[in-house]
Amino acid sequence: MGTIQIRIDEKTKTAAKKILETLGLDISGAIKMYLKQIILRKGLPFKVLTENGMTPEQEAEILQIEKDMRSGKDCIGPFEGEELIKYLKKIMKDE
Repeated sequence: MGTIQIRIDEKTKTAAKKILETLGLDISGAIKMYLKQIILRKGLPFKVLTENGMTPEQEAEILQIEKDMRSGKDCIGPFEGEELIKYLKKIMKDE
């Protein structure tokens, strides 16, 4: 059996430990479950979201649109007003 050592700040460790205890788990058991889920799903077992609640790809697309608009490019097609908002909501919902 292998050993994994990680360094984590005490505040994060304590907060996670408290939550896991309410679920009947310890940190070691939770990490084992996490690693097994990575194997089963062949990737992370959750969506990776930015602080804005979007996937990194969605956020990059929106930032690129903003950059292009500021430089005068017609980059988003025939969107105007409400249509742009609908488009942004759609790409956020697709994930």
